[in-house]
Amino acid sequence: MFKTLFNAWKIPELRKKILYTLLLLAIFRLGCYITAPGVNIENLQLIKSASANTIINTVDIITGGAFSSFSIFALSISPYITASIVIQLLTFAIPALEEMSKEGENGRKRIAQYQKYLATVLAAIEAFGVYMMYRSTGIHFLNSGSMVPLVFILSLTVGSTLLMWVADQLSVKGLGNGTSLLIFAGIISRLPQAAQYLFGIAAEGTVGGILTVIGVLIGAVLLIAGVIWVTEAERRIPVQYAKRVVGRKMYGGQSTHIPMKLAMAGVMPIIFAMSFMQLPAIIMQLINHDIANATGFWAGAYKVFAFTSLGATGLVDATTGAFNWDILGYGLLHILIYVLLIVGFTFFYTTAMAFNPVEVSNNLKKNGGFIPGIRAGKPTSEYLSSVLNSITVFGSVFLAIVAVLPILTQFFGLSISFGGTAILIVVGVALESVKQLESQMLTRHYKGFLE
Repeated sequence: MFKTLFNAWKIPELRKKILYTLLLLAIFRLGCYITAPGVNIENLQLIKSASANTIINTVDIITGGAFSSFSIFALSISPYITASIVIQLLTFAIPALEEMSKEGENGRKRIAQYQKYLATVLAAIEAFGVYMMYRSTGIHFLNSGSMVPLVFILSLTVGSTLLMWVADQLSVKGLGNGTSLLIFAGIISRLPQAAQYLFGIAAEGTVGGILTVIGVLIGAVLLIAGVIWVTEAERRIPVQYAKRVVGRKMYGGQSTHIPMKLAMAGVMPIIFAMSFMQLPAIIMQLINHDIANATGFWAGAYKVFAFTSLGATGLVDATTGAFNWDILGYGLLHILIYVLLIVGFTFFYTTAMAFNPVEVSNNLKKNGGFIPGIRAGKPTSEYLSSVLNSITVFGSVFLAIVAVLPILTQFFGLSISFGGTAILIVVGVALESVKQLESQMLTRHYKGFLE
């Protein structure tokens, strides 16, 4: 990876793209420290220290601390992600959008415009919800005039819209995959806080604390190795092309393969699942800011969805030594819902966007290609679908295990926010960025050779 970065830096075009990407990411991180207009910063710090274990800290993992700091980028890129999910679902439900998606580049551009319009509307709605939630927690505003809520909501909406533009620029003029790069930058910025937490455990000097830190570090290394292996692994379907005579020339006759990756959906199912798990808890906390200390059905539902932000109390009470059945129940329900969402989004994203067996089968048939032992046409698409389902099951189970591992640590009294989900996103985006650089270097090499 470092060799690729070094070689890319020596190429002027790629060096400009790298610097442009770093500049936009620096603007993103700078905006995370610009407090929204009208907020009393001193009062905000008191509220943050008093509510360390809330859903706010969970959202902070993706926003890089912008949410709890009341930044203009508090919403981050989440409205855009939500809008993309909604548009993709509507594409299957509305025939007009489905036809538009098949119109090529122009159709995709029009759908992208609709997605941005919807993201702006969602950003305004979420900004209003954030204002109401923070006001209910006791945060004071410097001016109590009627324009303060409007200015605050407008600033958060514009900040989220600006990040949509930044993501587009990163995709077009930068290293590509702008949405993932912004999430990557937000997660990396929280790494020092996670390191400080582990250092605090080790600094206690107890044997258990030191062994815990060593175990976490070894587990992180093994997890990174496993993520890289699964991300790079692929199932290769052999393809044979028949010989064809066109005029006086003979075409075909060669053998190749169709690469099908085990983790074809990448980190997107994790991101989608995280957004869906956070939304109910945020809405419940918006309606009742003291719901974490309440009782009843809705309080229990909140503790299920916000389980990762309630603090690591452990299954065994430290003072009484009693077994905490409530923590076990909330945790298991949270894990079950989270796993089902990850598996569902993995199948949806893989079959709907990443790989279309019918289209691949038709392309093979048009070009005289076939899979040895499989008839062309429908049998080929059915075979590809069966293989796709098999590897998607493995990929979705792996994603679910990686996402659940840090949640299980809370049963033992640990609270590691920089866990498997964050590692999966960071490693996946890093590998994808390196591949983007390698492909651009290869394209430039071919252009120079042809010219």
